[in-house]
Amino acid sequence: MTEEHGLLRYATASGSSSFLDFLSSAAAELLPGRRLTGVEASRSAGAPEFTHATTIVAATYAGGVVMAGDRRATMGNLIAQRDIEKVFPADDFSLVGIAGTAGIAVELVRLFQVELEHYEKIEGTSLTLDGKANRLATLIRGNLGAAMQGLAVVPLFAGFDVDTSAAGDPRHAGRIYSYDVTGGRYPEHYYHAVGSGSVFAKSALKKLWQPELSEQDTVAVVIEALYDAADDDSATGGPDLTRRIYPVVYACSATGNHRVPDDTLDVQVRALLDRRAAAPGS
Repeated sequence: MTEEHGLLRYATASGSSSFLDFLSSAAAELLPGRRLTGVEASRSAGAPEFTHATTIVAATYAGGVVMAGDRRATMGNLIAQRDIEKVFPADDFSLVGIAGTAGIAVELVRLFQVELEHYEKIEGTSLTLDGKANRLATLIRGNLGAAMQGLAVVPLFAGFDVDTSAAGDPRHAGRIYSYDVTGGRYPEHYYHAVGSGSVFAKSALKKLWQPELSEQDTVAVVIEALYDAADDDSATGGPDLTRRIYPVVYACSATGNHRVPDDTLDVQVRALLDRRAAAPGS
């Protein structure tokens, strides 16, 4: 039997609509975090630091949710990358942002995207937003061994709750979920931030966020929160007008996900910098 036929046998015999269950049975070594044998020993022997990604913020608005991430990745005291992307569509109505060990985090996001697509193809319907959040928690829990070696992944998940929108007021259908390294899942109210600059970003969100904000106003709020995080946290990168590097910002509403264009962000960032230049001590 060929390898392809062997995988097919696992897929059809698993009795589960979860791609994660299939992969765990057929090729567990391909899971994020499973290819790290000897990592702890190599780190203690003076191996280079791994690339880390921060900071992610999310905030609800009247009709959905906005998620944004800065573009800096660090390796110890060095800037490893200036334009890394940390926010991704998980499916048509949800978003995931990564914080932690960048390589594992990106693999986990890709697996999560496949997991949601696979479920929809097998079952003929999408998971609920809570169901998606639970599936992501399972993936994080599977990385616990690597997290205990210092290779933690702590994403932020958000989306538009189609079921809540259908049953009630779509203005309150934006949802945000945070996690810990054990896969614990925690619904958040109104806004949240993760990563090394999260304490500064969340303090800014607490001052700036208001109920019934529009999407455009919420985009301005999350950009300012990331700016404040970059002002006090060296691992968080601020907007770079010279290189035209802006935060990655996505909005999710009843019409699905869409990325906010850099041209729009450029206007928002320049307005923010003008305000700060007029009051540099604020």
